[in-house]
Amino acid sequence: MQKVENNLKEELDLKVMLYNQPGFIKDDPVSIPHLFTKKQDIEIAGLFAAIFSWGNRKTIINKSKELMQLMNNAPYDFCLHHTVKDLKILEGFCHRTFNSTDLLYFIEFFKFHYSQDDSLEIAFTKGMNKKDKTIENGLNAFCTYFFSLPDVPQRTRKHIASPEKNSSCKRLNMYLRWMVRNDNNGVDFGIWKTILPAQLICPIDVHVARVSKRFNLLQRSQTDWKAALELTAYLRMLDKNDPVKYDFALFGLGVSEKL
Repeated sequence: MQKVENNLKEELDLKVMLYNQPGFIKDDPVSIPHLFTKKQDIEIAGLFAAIFSWGNRKTIINKSKELMQLMNNAPYDFCLHHTVKDLKILEGFCHRTFNSTDLLYFIEFFKFHYSQDDSLEIAFTKGMNKKDKTIENGLNAFCTYFFSLPDVPQRTRKHIASPEKNSSCKRLNMYLRWMVRNDNNGVDFGIWKTILPAQLICPIDVHVARVSKRFNLLQRSQTDWKAALELTAYLRMLDKNDPVKYDFALFGLGVSEKL
């Protein structure tokens, strides 16, 4: 891997400082979990917002808010204590390819999980061990665990990615960034303590990949799990303890500034 140029690190650090601040929140899907203060509400709202995160950001935020309103702006309580009548209200909800069939399974999973544990973090750490340098095993285990309930709708499986399928896992990696990173800048929550920021993988999509290639941070042509690993390995040379903070810089350059 090529040597990091000091001026590149300085440029990306400046972009991190520009975007990693509270003013970033309102126009980003991370604004959805920021509507809540209870840990479980943050976890559930955050996962829905992350799963919905493809396409226009304004639409993602509006559809996420719509779902939160349907859940009485109390997603944790709704998932645990909903009635049949409550679920009826959700019929017809959809966002792109995510429909009410998928939504009902997600709620079923949340009810199952939170009946046994008070945080979603353990769902991502079930398959990890102390030697793991990245979250890869955790993501694979989460996918298996998420679909471990009886009668999983086949169509719902496409909404939870995994490295085993060579997916970039962009949306789940973004969600993990929200839950794990804690730099007191106000954007990411840092409410999960078992997973380390150093183990996170940078979310990568076509925008981030384009910027990364422009700066020679990435050589791989496909936007897949191997590309996510390659990019993150480079970012670790910039900051070994918190490589994914550069997601702010790459996303900002790719989307907001349309580099």
